[in-house]
Amino acid sequence: MSGPAAAAAPPVVQIDKLWSVFRADGVDAVIHQDLDLTIAQGELLSLVGGSGGGKTVLLRQILGLETPARGSVTVLGRPAAELGRAGAASRVGMLFQHGALFSAFTVLENIAFPLRELGTLPAALVRDVAMVKLQMAGLDPANAHKMPADLSGGMVKRVALARALVMDPPLLLLDEPTAGLDPDASDAFCTLLRSLHRELGLTVVMVTHDLDTIYEISTRVAVVADKHVIVDAPVREVVAFGHPFVRDFFLGGRGHRAMGLLHTRPDAV
Repeated sequence: MSGPAAAAAPPVVQIDKLWSVFRADGVDAVIHQDLDLTIAQGELLSLVGGSGGGKTVLLRQILGLETPARGSVTVLGRPAAELGRAGAASRVGMLFQHGALFSAFTVLENIAFPLRELGTLPAALVRDVAMVKLQMAGLDPANAHKMPADLSGGMVKRVALARALVMDPPLLLLDEPTAGLDPDASDAFCTLLRSLHRELGLTVVMVTHDLDTIYEISTRVAVVADKHVIVDAPVREVVAFGHPFVRDFFLGGRGHRAMGLLHTRPDAV
């Protein structure tokens, strides 16, 4: 999205002066300290940082599953804590790292689960909507009655994505969406995600360590280090930022190889 309308749109996510503190063995561990982050409508933001730096904790804060020690998290103009109430899945979709499918449910039952939980729609309509989302995620209808144990890793991710989108939320959160996938499956998933981001007008926040994914589809990258966001910019600007974590993460051997993807993107910045 661009132009005056985009400039006037309120942020989808607004995080101000966030502190995340956990107590263990009588000692407070500060994970985030005065962390600020603004995510605009239509962005595809990659959230990166070192292991234990609090990236997944930040997703949980955005989902309203954890309450910050200080500061505020606002999602779609409302406090994130309100997302725990009825109808949350219509505002935010979540794709967990390993899919988190219900092992006793078929593919179609997994996708339909949020709609069935509403209890307000006819069963036939729920099934039809779930089938549309299954196909939107690039899966053949013949897979609808398979069990999760019968799916490849890439198919599990697609089913989980279809479930996350079944209620048409404007905000999608993903935790390591390409982790565990082979290069071909990872590339295919990125192509799908980029297409859905564009066609549905989604705002996407993605935690990932996968440099290929970051370079291929991110519109912006936020780096969490030293307990806050140290840089928040298009990937080319992030790579040029002078910080030890940025140098190690983006400018090592893997980073130089992945950077070649930028030259193949017509929208690269």
